[in-house]
Amino acid sequence: MDLQLKGKTVVVTGASRGIGRSIAELFAEEGANVAICARNAEQVAQAVKALEAKGVKAFGQAVDIADGPVLKAFIEAAAQALGGIDVLVSNASALVQGNGEDAWKAMFDVDMMGAVRTWDAARPHLEKAAGAHGDACFVITSSISAAEADNPSCYGAMKAALIHFAKGVAREAAPNKVRCNVVSPGTVFFEGGVWGNVKQGMPGFFDQMIKRNPTGRMATPEEVAAATVFLASPRSAFTTGINMVVDGAISRRVNF
Repeated sequence: MDLQLKGKTVVVTGASRGIGRSIAELFAEEGANVAICARNAEQVAQAVKALEAKGVKAFGQAVDIADGPVLKAFIEAAAQALGGIDVLVSNASALVQGNGEDAWKAMFDVDMMGAVRTWDAARPHLEKAAGAHGDACFVITSSISAAEADNPSCYGAMKAALIHFAKGVAREAAPNKVRCNVVSPGTVFFEGGVWGNVKQGMPGFFDQMIKRNPTGRMATPEEVAAATVFLASPRSAFTTGINMVVDGAISRRVNF
């Protein structure tokens, strides 16, 4: 299937490794030009080089997502470098758990306000692209943790807030042909990632989590990326306001 992404312009935050990196690479493989950001400048440079090797235009900057002015400046620089923005993916996360005030602040500043600020900065560019081509899209990476709770935790609560925010964006932006969707992964394994570290440090707990999933495994970053790229593509032009769960059926919730 041709996803009709060739020549489109895409911005992905938190894209130097893991899910974000896979999202950026899959967009590039579909022929889209891609701008990325992350905190580590060396990793960003390496990712940009890998994207350019796929034959597309790539741009990257080291950005602290919690720094609002710097994040908004990156969005403007990316739009200038790519010649606009057709797709925005807010993927960056503080990746902290717990109920302490510092943890809540980190998740709010990076996950919640990161999404809000990228949307505010990119919105004029997305609306312009939609006006010219009939479709533009904003995708947010949330988590199945948004719907699962064993104790008070900033991670699940902020991920849930993102889904609520996305629905409001989808409703408001629909008349301008700008869509907004959420992808909520379950457990995702890659070396150096959260579950990669758990496997190394707590192998017993890791094995328990594997057994919890009916599929008998965790997702790969590429599988989450595939869902994200499809939802962002013009092939999904009538899909907006949804939360796509990509969890291998580890959750027991029923989505109506």
